[in-house]
Amino acid sequence: MDCSVTNILGLVGFLILWLVLFECARMLMMVMRNDSLIGWAIGPLGISALFLSEPSGVFIIFNAIFPALVSGSILYFGLFSTFPGPIVLPHHVFLEILVVATGVLLTSTGDFLDALRDLRHPLWGEARVLRTLQFLRASWATIHFTAFGLSYLRDHFDSNPTDILQAF
Repeated sequence: MDCSVTNILGLVGFLILWLVLFECARMLMMVMRNDSLIGWAIGPLGISALFLSEPSGVFIIFNAIFPALVSGSILYFGLFSTFPGPIVLPHHVFLEILVVATGVLLTSTGDFLDALRDLRHPLWGEARVLRTLQFLRASWATIHFTAFGLSYLRDHFDSNPTDILQAF
């Protein structure tokens, strides 16, 4: 097996492009969800949205599969297409499957675990908001609330963002 890096800067650029396009696919799924947005968070695990209600089962599955397909497609076409890329890999089916599957697992394992959790133990309303807030606080994300989210916190928890985030 002959594997060689032809352009280090190109490889770094490709990896950044791969992660950015994957994150864009995840954001597209958030935008496609037509629900009441309480807030969003920016953290080391990417950008997350905090919605009030539980989506349908079909949307939960599509929310995990679509970004994974985008990730796998970008990896396959970027590393195994006939265009010269930043890294030269041999065109063996086993290697192609291994590289693409590893990349998809790296980017989408959290999405698949979230989908399984949401399908097996669905939460809605206050319980869903509190669980998501707790997870976002644990991941050191910066949480920003919308105007609807601020009024929701006041109405349902009789609290403001500072107080509720200190509870976690």
